[in-house]
Amino acid sequence: MFKNYFKIVFRNAKKHPMYVLINLIGLAIGMAVSIVILLYVQFELSYDKYHPEADRIYRVSRAWFNQDGAESLHLGHLAPPFGPLIQSDFPEEVEVSARLFNFNALIKSNGNAMEEERFFFADPESFDLFSWKIIEGEGQSALNEADGIIVTESTAKRYFGDESALGKELQAELAGQEFTFQVRGVMKDMPENSHFHVDFLASMIPVVQFYGGQEAFMSNFGSNNFSTFVKLAEGVDGKAFEGKLPAMIDRHLGENQAGIPMSKGTALKLWPITDVHLYSNLASEIEPNGNMDYVIVYLAVALFILLIACINFMNLSTARSSLRSMEVGLRKVMGADKGILIRQFMGESFVMTLFSMVLAIILVYLFLPTFSDFTDKSLSLNFIDNPEYLLGVVGLIAFVGLISGSYPALFLSGFEPAKVLKGAFKAGKGHENFRSLLVIGQFAISVILIVAVLVVVRQLNYMQSKDLGFQKEDIVVLPTSARINENYLILKDRLENHPGIQEVSLSSRVPSGRLLDSQGTTAEVNGELTQLNVRIADIHVAHNFLDTYGIPLKAGRNFDFQRASDSTEAFILNEEAIRAIGWSSPEEAIGKQFLYGDRRGFVTGVMQDFHFESLHQPIVPIVFMISQNRNNQVSIKIDAAQREEVLAYLEGEWAQLRPDYPFEPLFVDEGFNRQYEAEAKVKTIFTFFSVLAILISILGLLGLVTFATEQRTREIGIRKVLGAETVNILVLLGKDFLKLVAIGFLIAIPVSWFGMSSWLEDFAYKTGISWTTFLWAGLIAGIIAAATVTSQTLKAAWSNPVKSIRNE
Repeated sequence: MFKNYFKIVFRNAKKHPMYVLINLIGLAIGMAVSIVILLYVQFELSYDKYHPEADRIYRVSRAWFNQDGAESLHLGHLAPPFGPLIQSDFPEEVEVSARLFNFNALIKSNGNAMEEERFFFADPESFDLFSWKIIEGEGQSALNEADGIIVTESTAKRYFGDESALGKELQAELAGQEFTFQVRGVMKDMPENSHFHVDFLASMIPVVQFYGGQEAFMSNFGSNNFSTFVKLAEGVDGKAFEGKLPAMIDRHLGENQAGIPMSKGTALKLWPITDVHLYSNLASEIEPNGNMDYVIVYLAVALFILLIACINFMNLSTARSSLRSMEVGLRKVMGADKGILIRQFMGESFVMTLFSMVLAIILVYLFLPTFSDFTDKSLSLNFIDNPEYLLGVVGLIAFVGLISGSYPALFLSGFEPAKVLKGAFKAGKGHENFRSLLVIGQFAISVILIVAVLVVVRQLNYMQSKDLGFQKEDIVVLPTSARINENYLILKDRLENHPGIQEVSLSSRVPSGRLLDSQGTTAEVNGELTQLNVRIADIHVAHNFLDTYGIPLKAGRNFDFQRASDSTEAFILNEEAIRAIGWSSPEEAIGKQFLYGDRRGFVTGVMQDFHFESLHQPIVPIVFMISQNRNNQVSIKIDAAQREEVLAYLEGEWAQLRPDYPFEPLFVDEGFNRQYEAEAKVKTIFTFFSVLAILISILGLLGLVTFATEQRTREIGIRKVLGAETVNILVLLGKDFLKLVAIGFLIAIPVSWFGMSSWLEDFAYKTGISWTTFLWAGLIAGIIAAATVTSQTLKAAWSNPVKSIRNE
């Protein structure tokens, strides 16, 4: 039986190669895209599932709320006491808790120095919580020693080659302090599908000492720098357990000065570790996470393209039904019932799908490395290591074969043999309408994808070109050090003597970063000092920071280096802070008493609101103050015409100021653009898949138009003999197809508007969806469709009518 299906497919391929080729290519592209995206989705959904007890492991985050209950900040990190307190307060429900403290470290060994981003201090209990594999030396016990450190297998090889790393010493420079660690263990590298990765695990003891000892460490609820994880006992529900944490906060933190329980202003949230990668995009994460919304979008794109390919198959199969009507009639006369015919046509569909799958797998192997590089994921279609992929391929063949072959099989098997053998066969109006609906659906999907591309491009351009309220161009940022901070004024004078350097300033953070720092605030409101339940983010700066970034003032004055009191008492706030405090205008705020943390002073200036963070975030209240010891970034405003010369000069300076550290300048405008890398990738992927969708749609339209012109060759010849012009032939053959494209466009408008409006909700500042976007999408789809129809109809219109009539 299967042999017969193969024979029929090969016979059709010989007789009608173009139609078979269109089906083959269309299905192959659709299935290749689906396989690539499914591999990506499967990888994204697999994060952190390698832990055997992942269903009991949770990451704890901390959120803060304003007086109105609105969330003002949500961090993926906690203060150091919370992890141990959660375990000690709930010993029957929490098996273990562990903290990780990530720090950029300069590691020195054998005369070499490298800056490492994956350096972590860790509690020994980490090995009771995570399934880390020690392959040499000690594990948990190594972290009980102050100088104990564990390195990963690849890190050991990077520093010590083929020698054993055990017992070797590593010097680490951390925040200007020198530490010596002894390698006591080597662990396997963490898999790629982990939401964070470590290269070094050092004992937490030096961190405790840095904070002033265990007592000070366990009473510090303000330093939210620790990634905290807990493993709940068997059967404990995470959501129910989270509901007990507000009472724990109140037990240990009590009430604020206004007598309000601290749990009203801050909360702890539990995240299943397997959800962190796709659902947690908080203000602080160990590593950038994925996004479940984009996973769903990519799945939808894969389904759309697969449906377009299946629609092509159905359309071409039913359009060519008249060519097989005699075959069906003879088979029925010879005794074949409808069930036998359905099995035959479904069998042919599965054979075509099988051939298409072979071509699809070839396309996947060719394209997957490029897609893997683009997404920064190690994707592979390895059937040996992942035999379940074979089941997936079989399932995809079954799905596509069933979807693409079901309607043609039912349609072809329903012919009445008496009418067919008399030559009276004519497809019913219902079948014609259904085929029209399929074409409409194809082009509706294509238009939706085109609209998505145009909206993403528009939003990306908007974010990259929007006036942020300050000068972001030509400002280079470099990390500072204790030596630079101590000699800042001398360094500033020396750098500004270079003709290509205009301004040099210091700050704790720079625009394009996140506003993570804040302290308690009290302000003079209506003549009284009032404690505010509003989060105001702080930036510590040098006196000329506003000048360096061109941030305009709305009222008051800038910091003045000649006024000694400005270094300890002056505050400059933005307009959003003025509104949040309750002052009626920037002018009213000037001279008001202002207490921030342990600093008391006055508001000396109000700056215009500007976008310190990306456009994903709303503008929040900000306060600037002068600081001598909190600055860790140097901002240097340069002359764009001398950019390369200035960078070369700075590289030489930083080699002297920060020896052993790499010279890694960051331009502020580039920092903002990095915030939008996810959107840039979406744009590229949408564009690529939209082109594929249109290509598949055009292939199907090409087949339908070609078949339609072949079926009407005699009619076209007669019309031309009777005097029809080429344009009349074009209108005759093209109007029906272009009408379907137009209907598809009209259907796509509300669907694409709803989808892209939902996507834009992720941005605090966004462009709208203009009617011109839909116009361009319709024009693109319409022009491509018109070109396809015209190319085939012109061929028929220009043919010799005498020859056409004779051949008929």
